[in-house]
Amino acid sequence: MTKPQIKWLGLIALIVGSFFLLFPSINWYQLDAAERTKLEALRERPKWLVNLGLDLKGGTHMVMELDIDKLDPKIPLAEAMQQAIEIIRNRIDQFGVAEPLIARQGARWIVVQLPGISNSAQAKELVGKTALLQFRMVDDSEKARSAMNKILELGQPFDGVKASSAAAKLVPAGLELFRGKENSMYLLSKEVPLTGALLDSAKVETGGEYGLPVVAFKFKPEAAAKFSALTASNIGKNMAIVLDDTVFSAPVIKGRISGGSGIIEGQFTSDDAKSLAIVLRAGALPAPVRIIEERSVGPSLGEDSIRKGFRAAGVGVALILIFFAAYYRAGGLIANVSIVANLFFLFALMAYLKATLTLPGIAGLALNIAMAVDANVLILERIKEERAKGRPMKAAVAAGYDQSASAIIDSNLTLLIASALLFQFGTGPIKGFAVTLTGGNIISMFTATILTRMLYEAWMLGEDAEAAA
Repeated sequence: MTKPQIKWLGLIALIVGSFFLLFPSINWYQLDAAERTKLEALRERPKWLVNLGLDLKGGTHMVMELDIDKLDPKIPLAEAMQQAIEIIRNRIDQFGVAEPLIARQGARWIVVQLPGISNSAQAKELVGKTALLQFRMVDDSEKARSAMNKILELGQPFDGVKASSAAAKLVPAGLELFRGKENSMYLLSKEVPLTGALLDSAKVETGGEYGLPVVAFKFKPEAAAKFSALTASNIGKNMAIVLDDTVFSAPVIKGRISGGSGIIEGQFTSDDAKSLAIVLRAGALPAPVRIIEERSVGPSLGEDSIRKGFRAAGVGVALILIFFAAYYRAGGLIANVSIVANLFFLFALMAYLKATLTLPGIAGLALNIAMAVDANVLILERIKEERAKGRPMKAAVAAGYDQSASAIIDSNLTLLIASALLFQFGTGPIKGFAVTLTGGNIISMFTATILTRMLYEAWMLGEDAEAAA
């Protein structure tokens, strides 16, 4: 096999591979929005897909602040931030959000972008909940009942979630006052025998007295034995299940519970129970987080941006192709092939990398087209100059590529350095812009210098090359 044949074989393989990578995206975005949402919920997204960012798809953008005043002083801030990011990421992954952005910003802030999430209230509840789960025994002794009667006489014994100072003075030593889920109150032991950190699993089931959704949990093996011993030694007493300082339920222990499993009841809706199960599975945040900035991008705005962006790009590319064909004739047609191939290969690369296309990413695409046009103009002008000197077509093409190579490489190399710096130090859309720019830059060098030269060589094999140029 000759060297040109190997080149063409490689090019054909590249085209087939690129089409294989792009086909799922073409097929996916031909589906209507409802069908895509349904498939995403079933986690049936194609493996290789060009994803749309928040500004194109719509969704929720939040900036969250970690409350470091409530952070365990033994945990370094950097470690706590990393832990918080990982926990939020785990929760969102289980929530089924495609291509979320979760990144640290500054000393104590976390940026969360959830493309395609229209129920922002549920998303906020999911990522912001501390989910400190505790199991404590209810004290129903005579002393506790007497104290509870005095606390009830206060009328309002709580200051927010915590007991008021007046109520706290009436609480016997060794006990704490907690609010119940349904405006009830409990005096619980300060001792916490088990916490949610020892949970092995949590899932939604239907149960309880009225067949409502409940969250069924199971402890890890090392905690299951402790849970079994705890229930065996407290038969007939109430054990409170406390989540974020609120008693969700306090069932009576009717016998030893072996196996380490139980349920949390609380008149949940299906969505409430699902969110709680996700939060418990992912673990508790190291400290509460509060949302300091929130904005939503409507899907209609995103679709409008896509429509206008692609319309502008389509018109721009069409004008370029017409100009090349009219001004450079056969050479312009070869350049047109390289520009179209540049976009084709770039989208295939983005699908392979599972990259997210954003508005800055579309700007990167436009810049890549400009770089590809610039490289082709350099080559075509050098070829024209050589032809004006009376050199034959084959020699003019060789001289044109040789003379323009250094300028093309220099300009693309500086752009590569700039995009590498953007990728290293940028976040979110800036990093997406850098990915598009870097990939497009490498591909434009290939299409402008290698692909077009292969097309010239194939064209010059014909007998009419001199006449057409």
